[in-house]
Amino acid sequence: MTFGQTGQTQHGIIPFNVKRIARVTGKSLPGENLPNPNRTDEQYDLGGTDLGIAWEMGKGRVGFFFGDSYGSDFKVVKEGGPGKAGNWRSNVLGISTDHKPEDGVLFDTMLYRQVIHSPHITNGTGSHTAIPTAAIHISGVDYVHYMDVRKWGKPGAWITNFSALYSSSDQGRSWYPCKEVRFAATSNFGQVAYAKKDGYVYMIGTAPGRWGAAYLSRFREKDILNQPGYSYWNKERGWVLNDEASATPVIDAPAGELSLVYHSRFKRWIVTYLNEKKRQLVMRDAAEASGPWSEEKILATAAEYPGLYGAFMYPVKPDGDELYFLMSMWGPYNVFLMKADLKAAH
Repeated sequence: MTFGQTGQTQHGIIPFNVKRIARVTGKSLPGENLPNPNRTDEQYDLGGTDLGIAWEMGKGRVGFFFGDSYGSDFKVVKEGGPGKAGNWRSNVLGISTDHKPEDGVLFDTMLYRQVIHSPHITNGTGSHTAIPTAAIHISGVDYVHYMDVRKWGKPGAWITNFSALYSSSDQGRSWYPCKEVRFAATSNFGQVAYAKKDGYVYMIGTAPGRWGAAYLSRFREKDILNQPGYSYWNKERGWVLNDEASATPVIDAPAGELSLVYHSRFKRWIVTYLNEKKRQLVMRDAAEASGPWSEEKILATAAEYPGLYGAFMYPVKPDGDELYFLMSMWGPYNVFLMKADLKAAH
């Protein structure tokens, strides 16, 4: 048995046997024995990047949105991050039809030009960069939620201008801004994760950065561009329509860069994220997206994977007993595929 935030006893999910199984982006480092099926430094002028937000695009394809991305001249530097590499793009997109991630994920193609626009104004007065936070496929259209970053701050903290959506109606080849949806710089939905269930999209969000609590919204799939049709979870009132300020936390701080899925086999929601204070990637599970959520269960620690962040779940096998997720590491500034086995708590 596991215990939720309210102290209730509840059935839960236990992750175990967590391991790193492949490199997703960049060049293999000396002594590294992980599979590296993409060699993005050679194939797509992508030597360093992070995140890897994965979602089902339809027609058997999976999309992967990456964050700040740099060219094939990227070299690992002592302080981590991009260093002085060239060809900076705020974001790039990989597309895959590989449904067997056991030995890594192979991209069919990459849109390695910048997808979501940013003019890269780096003095703190405009759009420094545009970072994807979540993506989803609805009725033949792909949507990506992103944050327009104004200024990077202390570790795990940054200031945004706003958060908004782009969409693609041609299977990811071209993307355009959606002016109908916009979240303020201080919004608790400045960074989000999406998951679909029973005709609704559930959106769990935090304020920009990695130190905030998590809040919950939902809307009908058809209402993704109808922001007044969004409802927000309030622990006293339940779902409240078109009142973002009414949302109350469903997961305590700190929760950074969340990923959300409903697991049909276990009949439970799973959320993964970085606990910046503990320097751990963790998961929680719950019978309802509104909670109560279980205690944090460790997936990976900085002691084993220094500078780890992001825990974006791979979507193809939501009904199995394995969980695949993409983990970033600040040192090599690249993305790796992780695998955890899952079992029910008794």
